[in-house]
Amino acid sequence: MNLKDDLRPGDIVSVRFGGVLRHYGVVTFGGRILSNNGEEGGVVSQTFGEFAKGREVTHHPNTSGDSEYLAHHRALRRLGHDYDLTGSNCVHFVRHARGKTPTLTQYARGALTTLGDMFGARRDRW
Repeated sequence: MNLKDDLRPGDIVSVRFGGVLRHYGVVTFGGRILSNNGEEGGVVSQTFGEFAKGREVTHHPNTSGDSEYLAHHRALRRLGHDYDLTGSNCVHFVRHARGKTPTLTQYARGALTTLGDMFGARRDRW
């Protein structure tokens, strides 16, 4: 059995890096992997081999019943977006593709950014 042949659009794949950490991506209809990659500076489209870089790939099939098309489309819309470790990383990217809610760190970062915008910048007075 070849993992690459068993992948379906909307499935999540991951590879281990840095010992215990994992990098995640979303399989597209073209068989490519979309991922939010810090090394590449944002969301990129890669071949299976480019994503794997010789590492073992773990398959996380779409068992939730979500639409393959929606996961593919959500991921594709993010192509070219910037990477941010706390606000937009590979985990946030695949959660968005699968239609999951943002993580607690994304909410906290959004709240801190809003507060910083409200109180941090000096505004001109009329």
